[in-house]
Parts: sequence; structure tokens; C-alpha cells
Amino acid sequence: MTERSRTTSGSPYEEKFGFARAVRVGNRITVAGTGPVEDDGSTTPGDAAAQAERCCDLILAAIEDLGGEAEDVVRTRMFLTDPNDQDAVGAVHRIYFGGAKPAATMAGTAWLCRPEWKVEIEAEAIVD
Repeated sequence: MTERSRTTSGSPYEEKFGFARAVRVGNRITVAGTGPVEDDGSTTPGDAAAQAERCCDLILAAIEDLGGEAEDVVRTRMFLTDPNDQDAVGAVHRIYFGGAKPAATMAGTAWLCRPEWKVEIEAEAIVD
């Protein structure tokens, strides 16, 4: 069996729902849907761009904790509650992952775990 490594971010949902922020199996890292959660469990204040920055910070921290880096990201998925936020979230995505140019999906959703969340992002990386 291939060894699995896991990392957590401290989100209250990880324990409540029984998941890890990210899992590495072999050279592949899969990062769970990541909402804008601060270290104290509160929601990141501000607009969709500020929330997307927090999501990306948490995603990169998880990838780095498991031995990867931003350039290893090959897939992202962005979920937005308001289609008017697509340009702002897309601009943040470009800052964090533009160098890797991963396959990316941006989709609208009716709701996320907290009503004040405007965005949630997940990612996959392959470490060479």
C-alpha cells in the first residue's frame, strides 16, 4: 500500500466533518475545498478577493507542508456564490498559480458552508 501523508489547517470543519486539509499519496497532493477560515476559526473579512487570498494561502501552506510548491499545482477548482466576483477571484488565482497555469474550473454555487463565504477553492499538485 502506498504511504499517505496528511496535513491540517486548523479549520473547525476538518474535525467536525472528518477530513484533512490535504493528502499526499506518492507524488500527488490533493487539497480539499478550502474556505476563507482564519486561524481562530472566524471567516476572513472583506470581499471575494480577500477571501480568495486566504484560501490560496491555506492551500499553498498545505502543499508546502507536504513537500510541494505553487509550481506543482496542476488543477484548481473555484466555487463562487456570486458570478460578479469572477474577475476578482480570477485575478487572485493568477497571482498565486499563474506561473503553473493549472487546468482550472470556476463555477457558481448556491451556497457554501457559511453564508458569508463568497469563495471556496480546491487544488491538486503533482510533485516531481
